[in-house]
Amino acid sequence: MTTALQSPPPARPLLRLRLASRSGMPRPIDGAWWPRSSDLTTELPLLLAGLPHGWGHITSVTVHGATWPAVPGRMLVFNQVVRLRRTVAVSAPHTIVLLAPGRGRWDLLVVPPDTTEEAAGLLMEAAADDRV
Repeated sequence: MTTALQSPPPARPLLRLRLASRSGMPRPIDGAWWPRSSDLTTELPLLLAGLPHGWGHITSVTVHGATWPAVPGRMLVFNQVVRLRRTVAVSAPHTIVLLAPGRGRWDLLVVPPDTTEEAAGLLMEAAADDRV
């Protein structure tokens, strides 16, 4: 009898996310996220899976229309509906806003996918800096 070796399933890509510590003081930005593409339907589930459990269930996400060209009105993520909204506000072209009822709101800087690793690292570090 022969045993066929199966390839291990493909590893999930590492989430490129830096969060600021919650010091109790309100912050304009709560951290930074560096997605691998501008396909929100692929990237958002990876982001939501990597968030701290204390943030609760994210039910609403607002993104900038120029950053994310195709945004459905809602999508199913881990068997839960997440409402997606687009904005064209000049004040937030590179942010994503995450809302969890009863838990809070988190604003993350979105580092464009084509950013170099060095520049992305600097942006993410600055966004998560506790001195900001």
